[in-house]
Amino acid sequence: MKNVLNGFKEFVLRGNAIDLAVGVVIGGAFTLVVTSIVDGLINPLVAAIFGKPDLTGVLNFSINGADFSIGLILDALFKFLCVAAALYFVIVMPMNHLASMRKTGEQAEPEAPAEDVLVLQEIRDLLAAQNARGAGPGSGPVDGPSIR
Repeated sequence: MKNVLNGFKEFVLRGNAIDLAVGVVIGGAFTLVVTSIVDGLINPLVAAIFGKPDLTGVLNFSINGADFSIGLILDALFKFLCVAAALYFVIVMPMNHLASMRKTGEQAEPEAPAEDVLVLQEIRDLLAAQNARGAGPGSGPVDGPSIR
């Protein structure tokens, strides 16, 4: 049971799961905003063309008491297309543009090692040379570059 909980903890704390959760929440909020714009502005304009209060009243008919609403389907498709277009133009296109700029950009040159790293590398090299000659620790000074 402890392994299951530890595995779940690792899964949740990985960046991908948290990024996905944030994306779902932001996507839901973004969808609400776009749907409100569609319901409040665009649908009334389209429905005014057809002379109905909204798209759900457009192209309705009945056959043997069964009601069919083509307008309801058109309304759902229109909302979907508006949300998809908004997500594409507001999020996907800018992210693709940033990714392509990052790919074509020059690779950053690696920074020169810090002075303390250089000193430690020099000490490592001196110790390796001392061990290669078979001298043990404390067997005397090592010939080579001086340490500052």
